Amino acid sequence: MQKTYSLPELTLRGLLLGSILTIIFTASNVYLGLKVGLTFSSSIPAVVISMAVLSLFKTSNILENNMVQTQASAAGTLSSVIFVIPGLFMCGYWSEFPLWQTFMICLCGGGLGVLFTIPLRRAMVVESKLAYPEGRAAAEILKVANKDQSNKKGKQGIKEIALGSFIAAIFSLLSNGFKLAASESNFAFIWNKMAFGFSMGYSLALLGAGYLVGLAGAIALFVGMFLAWGIFTPYLSNFEFDSAKNAVDLASSVWSSKVRLIGTGAIAIAALWTLIELLKPVIEGIKEIVKNVKITNQEKNERTNIDLSLKSIFILFVLMVVGLFITFYSFVEDANLSIYYQMLFSFVGTLVSVLIGFFVAAACGYMAGLVGSSSSPISGIGLIGVIISSIVFLVLGVELFQDPMLSKFAVALAIFTTSVILATAAISNDNLQDLKTGHLVGATPWKQQVALLVGCVFGALAIVPVLNLLYQAYGFVGAMPREGMDASSALAAPQANLMSTIAQGIFHHNIEWGYMAFGVFVGILMIIIDKILRRTQKMSLPPLAVGIGIYLPPAVNIPLVIGGILKYIVMQHLTKKYAKNSHKEEKLASCEQRGTLFASGLIVGESIFGVIIAGITVFSVSMGGSENPLALNLANFHDSELFALIFFVGVVLYFIKRIVKKDA
Repeated sequence: MQKTYSLPELTLRGLLLGSILTIIFTASNVYLGLKVGLTFSSSIPAVVISMAVLSLFKTSNILENNMVQTQASAAGTLSSVIFVIPGLFMCGYWSEFPLWQTFMICLCGGGLGVLFTIPLRRAMVVESKLAYPEGRAAAEILKVANKDQSNKKGKQGIKEIALGSFIAAIFSLLSNGFKLAASESNFAFIWNKMAFGFSMGYSLALLGAGYLVGLAGAIALFVGMFLAWGIFTPYLSNFEFDSAKNAVDLASSVWSSKVRLIGTGAIAIAALWTLIELLKPVIEGIKEIVKNVKITNQEKNERTNIDLSLKSIFILFVLMVVGLFITFYSFVEDANLSIYYQMLFSFVGTLVSVLIGFFVAAACGYMAGLVGSSSSPISGIGLIGVIISSIVFLVLGVELFQDPMLSKFAVALAIFTTSVILATAAISNDNLQDLKTGHLVGATPWKQQVALLVGCVFGALAIVPVLNLLYQAYGFVGAMPREGMDASSALAAPQANLMSTIAQGIFHHNIEWGYMAFGVFVGILMIIIDKILRRTQKMSLPPLAVGIGIYLPPAVNIPLVIGGILKYIVMQHLTKKYAKNSHKEEKLASCEQRGTLFASGLIVGESIFGVIIAGITVFSVSMGGSENPLALNLANFHDSELFALIFFVGVVLYFIKRIVKKDA
């Protein structure tokens, strides 16, 4: 793509398609993130769908497709705010979502993430040697598709996504809607006064997510699950043995009240370590880039070097800061404080959000280039944010927060502030990745930046109602909207639970720190093992994934593990199959991409249908109807677990077939 050659980029049809994809992928990521604490990159599925749809128009081009991808990619990243916001329910402060406050957190936080990284584009994207793996992958797909005039690859790709989505939607209807297929199977037994438990989940979205996570993450999750259910739960249940309790109840009780705190400690130290480990190369890299960057007058006038103007950036920055201050004031006003404290906490909350947001934007942008957006330690950023916010507000209101109700408000304010910081971090983590794609295909930077801002608007619009729907339909762990709801269906939101736990510990001093401290020890041990494996075996055991494996139930972990192992086995088989093929790399890349798209389809299908069922459930309850309005309640049907297992195994086998099939 020549720098002087200009093609239509920001088109009405492209913006409409990008907005639709943003809403779809945002809803999918919110559902998956609340359920398991993971989100998936929407860039590659968005590229494939965009190519297929826009190929219907004769005037579509590579740059227009890139803009759709840029806009839709905001979905995966902006939805990362769900790693914090549910904490406001878990700490007992919110009982329903204030829609416009949640919208403004996402919009202003995400918008600041875009603005803060604009000045870094040339230094980090154009001049640096950073990898930006997802950005390069998206660019390669766009280039290949651009050469394929028939758009065969785009049509094949959308077929994989559609197939995966259809299969997952059908199973979601059978399981969550009709209640004909079980969502999980639970097994437990007591031996020598120790409770051993295990559960098998049948979620196809998690199977797809496991494929995207890969083998290293799958093994780490399995290690965490084994520690939780093979060692910690049996050992601790020995001290709480009650002959009146059955094995399932005893194991679940010990795991939820004690072992999860161990997982929280492991997640905390692993997230911090990931951040610390990247700190030195981030600082050194930014210094080196800033020192060496130069730009000529001729380059300044080239289309591919034009960012949003400083005037536009300043105006947008002021609008977003003012919007944040109004949002903070609205939040603080509910606590019925004096006008002095209302203004103080509103000002400080805005200031902390903007200042920390500015620094994490640069750090996250660099980390995305270094290890990729998917591997960037956003949880660590959230953890740092909640600790700093909590300490700042504790210092400002140390006497004021002696009151129990105001202490709860302080916890909520720290979490609220962290939500803005995380939105900024998440978007900056993605922005430079998209700009790298644009740089490689010859896009105009300022137009991409506009597309990202539009993506923030539609992402924020989608997040709010989806969050509210899912909360009302399923609830969060430890925070159910109505009495009598099925707690086993509650969404785990592990990172939000961690943020809430840390903030409450700082203000209330009511956490069993012993279990968390032991979790920190376990996390440190995993970090050491990971280091040894990397140096001696060229393998890894991601400590954060081990912590998540301890924290999440086996019903969530098992499908993830199966998905990761499935990818490894299939790719190993294909590597041997194409060992002597002159087009080996091309064949393997094609198969892996098919798997990625089918896996993305599984996630999208189950997630979107989960949101639809949540909407039907909430409507039913609001009209005085059932919590399970679609349930068939067949009196003679008792094989829901067997049916689910057969369906799940069938999908696994079909998944393998889709990956290894011969190219047409």
